[in-house]
Amino acid sequence: MVRRGGGKGLLWGTAVFLLLLGFVRPFVALRPLKERVSSAADSWGEEQLFIRRDENDLISYSAWNITGTYRGRWSFLDATNGSTRFLDFGKSSGVSVVELVSSPTRIHGVHYIQGAVTFHDVFDNEHDHGVAQMRLEGVYIWPFQKLRMVANSVANDESIQEEDYFFSNPYNLLGVFSSQVFQESTRDKIRRNKSLTYDMEKHCHVEIAAQVSRISSNQNDGNHDLYHLEGLMEGPATDGDGECFSSILLNATSVNIEAYYNKAVNYTLMVTFISFLQVLLLIRQMEHSNTQSGAAKVSIIMIGQQAVMDAYLCLLNLTAGILVESLFNAFATAAFFKFVVFSIFEMRYLLAIWKASRPMHNGESWETMRRELSVLYSRFYGILLGGILVLYQMHNFLRPILLIMYSFWIPQIVTNVIRDTRKPLHPHYIVGMTLTRLAIPLYIFGCPSNFLRIEVDEYWCIYLGVFMGLQASVLLLQHYLGSRCFIPRQILPEKYCYYRKFENASQETDCVICMTVIDFTQHSNGYMVTPCDHCFHSGCLQRWMDIKMECPTCRRSLPPA
Repeated sequence: MVRRGGGKGLLWGTAVFLLLLGFVRPFVALRPLKERVSSAADSWGEEQLFIRRDENDLISYSAWNITGTYRGRWSFLDATNGSTRFLDFGKSSGVSVVELVSSPTRIHGVHYIQGAVTFHDVFDNEHDHGVAQMRLEGVYIWPFQKLRMVANSVANDESIQEEDYFFSNPYNLLGVFSSQVFQESTRDKIRRNKSLTYDMEKHCHVEIAAQVSRISSNQNDGNHDLYHLEGLMEGPATDGDGECFSSILLNATSVNIEAYYNKAVNYTLMVTFISFLQVLLLIRQMEHSNTQSGAAKVSIIMIGQQAVMDAYLCLLNLTAGILVESLFNAFATAAFFKFVVFSIFEMRYLLAIWKASRPMHNGESWETMRRELSVLYSRFYGILLGGILVLYQMHNFLRPILLIMYSFWIPQIVTNVIRDTRKPLHPHYIVGMTLTRLAIPLYIFGCPSNFLRIEVDEYWCIYLGVFMGLQASVLLLQHYLGSRCFIPRQILPEKYCYYRKFENASQETDCVICMTVIDFTQHSNGYMVTPCDHCFHSGCLQRWMDIKMECPTCRRSLPPA
């Protein structure tokens, strides 16, 4: 492999030679560097000599700044031969990402190029699609839009331009962020393959010859110039024994950073709008269960699970904003709204449910209340931090974990069945929360043009949508048909009947709620009898139990009606 110093000398010599012997016509076809060495007449003879006496004559040629990230495809020139001595190119084509940094030199018309090329889909098996990366050096002759690069070996512990353009570009920063959070780290895959690529670069002359062209304005969605690279990569062995791998065609187009910014901003606007809708739905639900009895019907696990999810989304958006400084305001706004949802509304609702579930302790001292409240908050934030550690250790199983997190309606369904509660959740809250919770995962895993560049997983999105739809459907059935409507009567526990016969019906009895006489001569549905043998009008006691699940006369707890 050409060493760093020798490689630069060869490149500078090539650049000076090309400037002295320039061309007035573009190449008919791309010619690899090795052809120039073996047959100079065939490689360059078709071009006319272009000798300038004054560097000002080059002003008519536009100096394109090709610094940027280029995403495209790689494929073998000969599809029947995809062999290599060092890497298992199990596929004949795949995704490639080329990252270039162009800097001017003292030689007019020549830019020094540093960069890296990443080959995705190197391995082809059911468990892993590998990644291989090579560092590149070369020259860009901008009067003729020619790019010539060679691979530059990197030591196993040496990173690739971590403090330069590559990792200050939002496209790459968010790519690293998404790979760390939503899928196996690309940098881990590169690290595993680095020793292989290092050996290949030591034994091969990896050379790239490419033509740079500008994309027409009608194909460019933004205001910045976009460029297209089309080239050939070859790897003749240093010992002259054939080639290390078959010739590879590279086609890549520069990423429109402006459009990428717009995608990220649109995502943050979507999160902000969803958070606003969730606040309105929470307010509606809190009004629906604003009594002690109504709040006690709601599952504290269901609300806590949603609060943990919103806390994670807040942290993820805040991390993305810190990582990409240019998009900090957009991500910070989305993180702030998520913070408002979980820290103010959901935590307040969580506290109301906790207090309603323990009515017998409302008269206890403030010290005891504060101690038990601190236990509640400690458990919540302990689960929050513990979940972060679990997600970090099991990030390869993110999709199953998300399915578990999105089962937050199940605790409420089970609570309804056990307690036989009546209408604990408002239908608008059920439907609205289901749809708003689905929006973000469907965007990340179902939108082909998501800004995180996560591959679309249609089947998983369908599973998630069906799973959430089934949960919401069961809750709506419980709301309109009863909490135990789908359970066979044979396995239901015995339920107390409030419409039993009153033993003292012969005596005149007043309803202590409305202070009027109860008429026992009417149908038995006109009055209700509690387990403590107190009698009330049916409508009066039902309205009372919507507020408190205790007897109006003796304050004894009442079973569900």
